Amino acid sequence: MIVAFSISPMAGDASGSVAEAVAAAVRVVRESGLPCETNSMFTNIEGEWDAVMAVVKQAVDIVAESSPRVGLVLKADIRPGYEGQMTAKVERVEQALG
Repeated sequence: MIVAFSISPMAGDASGSVAEAVAAAVRVVRESGLPCETNSMFTNIEGEWDAVMAVVKQAVDIVAESSPRVGLVLKADIRPGYEGQMTAKVERVEQALG
């Protein structure tokens, strides 16, 4: 499965920035060892259901340490039996573009 998710504390620092809390969540994802990528809106992670959801929970928990309220947006592509789809899906679109 591939999960695209975004975690944000509901309170930022004095300037309103949430960068430190988001960086802590991204660090959890990257240290998980699962295939992942981060862009300006979401972090994508690929793996088996239990492994991916455990990482998402850990990322939420780390953000919750800096804020009493956390927002989570999550979108999942559940396709049992397929691996490497985070890059393969993009490659298929690029091929279709010619």
